[in-house]
Amino acid sequence: MDAFVVDAIRTPRGRGRPGGALSDLRAAELLAGLFTEVARRFPGVDEYADDTMIGCATQVGDQGANIGKTASLLAGWSVAAPAATMNRFCASGLSATALMAERAAVQDAVTVAGGVEMMSRTPMLADKGAMFMDPQIAARLGALQPGVAADLVATQFGFSRAECDAYAVLSQERAAAAQDTGRFRSIVPVRDAAGALVLDRDETIRRTNTLESLAALQPAFAEAAAGRDGEILRGLFPDLPPLNAVHHAGNSPAMADGAALVVLASASAARRHGLRPRARVLATAEASVSITQIGAVDATRKALARAGLNAADIDLWEVRDSFAAVTLHYLRELAVPLERFNVNGSSIALGHPMGATGAMLVGTLLDEMELRGVDRGVVAITGAAGVASAAILERVA
Repeated sequence: MDAFVVDAIRTPRGRGRPGGALSDLRAAELLAGLFTEVARRFPGVDEYADDTMIGCATQVGDQGANIGKTASLLAGWSVAAPAATMNRFCASGLSATALMAERAAVQDAVTVAGGVEMMSRTPMLADKGAMFMDPQIAARLGALQPGVAADLVATQFGFSRAECDAYAVLSQERAAAAQDTGRFRSIVPVRDAAGALVLDRDETIRRTNTLESLAALQPAFAEAAAGRDGEILRGLFPDLPPLNAVHHAGNSPAMADGAALVVLASASAARRHGLRPRARVLATAEASVSITQIGAVDATRKALARAGLNAADIDLWEVRDSFAAVTLHYLRELAVPLERFNVNGSSIALGHPMGATGAMLVGTLLDEMELRGVDRGVVAITGAAGVASAAILERVA
């Protein structure tokens, strides 16, 4: 594919609840800060960018009415700069990046992608979408709550509570070490209207989590599995044994606020505008599977096949660790070495601002590839209703 990542930036992640460091900001204001930074780094980009696509999973209230366009205008971008907003649940930010990579290649252009989610102000399911909030439609579609679906993965594929907790602690340890050593180089500090610093580092990492502290936590989704979701499960899997309720607040992704932007270009468009690419997009892929939460496996396999690569050809893997059992399933299915996988932690430690996470991961992966001097990386994310997205990047030396 003739598409390159020119740059990737993100905000720090704030706790996705009232009182979180970013919770006083509107979603459009948070994202507008990144549009302002992109314009500072690439003067005139709003005049020559062919299109912008922003991922957002809950498009209601502060996040409604095409927040991509709202934020670009709020940042002072030209009214002539196109912008739109898309929803592929948790995969939205990475899917937006994939779409804009393809647009850059096909149109020989510069494009912008990204995502935003302010879960402190617009909670998950605030849009009251029929797939999850209408009991009749949810039953007909077999739509499970993500946490119940994750417990289903643990049950069907045999992952224990101890295995899930061990992975969760590792994610926290890696994220804390990465923060302490300055490896999250794509972060752009958030400032208020007066220029005062609001947040310059992820506030979601829980450094005190241990195997012992996690062992004291109660399963978070057992009640849901005993109710409507249990009826859906019995309809989908009549012979399913009792659900292994292994997931809780400590081995599930933390709700978070955040935003990210990725600038992309074809090779000739980059030359025309004096842009220096950091990585080539070798391939992208989308997938959807019947067992929700494990679609990233299929999306990754499709992307690898399109790039003519095998898992052994990949130096680094940046995959949203949505729930611990889901992550362990991904590792097993693709035979990924743990020392190459989520080396700086992921959503269990860093938090998951739903529509933004996929675009955030692009910057995290690219930063680490450059720091290590390695060539190829995979970024992948799964989401509700079985959707998933993946991309393969190759560093430009």
